[in-house]
Amino acid sequence: MIGGGKSMLIALILALLLILSIVSGIYFSNVALKPKTRDYDETYEYEQEKGRIIKDEYEKLPKEEFYIKSPYGYNLHSIYFPNGNSKKTIIIAHGITYNLFGSVKYMNMFYKRGFNILMYDHRFHGKSEGDFCSFGFYEKYDLKACTDWVLGRNGKDSIVGLHGESMGAATVLQNLAIDERISFCIADCPYSNLFNLLRLRLKLDYHLVPFPVLYISNIVSKIRYGIYLSDISPIRDIQNVKIPIFFIHGQTDNYIPHEMSVDMFNIKKGVKKLYLAPNSDHAESYWNNQEEYDKLVGDFLEELNIK
Repeated sequence: MIGGGKSMLIALILALLLILSIVSGIYFSNVALKPKTRDYDETYEYEQEKGRIIKDEYEKLPKEEFYIKSPYGYNLHSIYFPNGNSKKTIIIAHGITYNLFGSVKYMNMFYKRGFNILMYDHRFHGKSEGDFCSFGFYEKYDLKACTDWVLGRNGKDSIVGLHGESMGAATVLQNLAIDERISFCIADCPYSNLFNLLRLRLKLDYHLVPFPVLYISNIVSKIRYGIYLSDISPIRDIQNVKIPIFFIHGQTDNYIPHEMSVDMFNIKKGVKKLYLAPNSDHAESYWNNQEEYDKLVGDFLEELNIK
């Protein structure tokens, strides 16, 4: 009986651990794919407070606000800034939990070089629709729809470039594998592999080992949302991409390690460039190094003969 009681206790403990792991897996799946996003209007005010949006300058710019239809049926909130009769357009993709107002700080760098600008809210963010975030898995097709709109507006012979920050950067990289119409890409602080990033964040933010929680989250995400987190891998997607890529990453990024950009730079074939911005944490490379960032982007475009 004593031995049987001990076996029952072990079985109960194992059952409880399994239940806890499953509950934790479901929780982390929801945390990842349904994060708390910033309020649209509050973000506009916040960016003004930080000096990244100058209200008078922003509001006097000619602009068109509208919705682009995602291939998955929902609407993507978008703002287009025409620049005369330019045949060059940059599409700027924001980071996770944010919205298109996080892209405004990059606008002048391209606008002064004659680019039209298209900014949009990712699915599940800002004023866009969509039931959950997928870290670029579905967003890359939304971005392709944005490119369709630009080429429909300015002609199929026009130039379309991409700039992305954080999740937006990972999204533009994934997009390159499905859209050869893009002329160049600038990826600022992207992750190379989502599963590896989540493995790191689980350890640092929650002090948990990846197994079994992250692996259960992976399965739960597939069952509930149709995607394996482990399938989201920009470093895999760009292996055979020929489109020029400029990788930018803060040297002191404490959220997405800069080594992820270094790894992608090393694996990328063809035209590429790498800038590790000094004294910059996550998504701070431009704001902390504006002159150098601007110059390097200008140099990159000149090297591609995009003037």
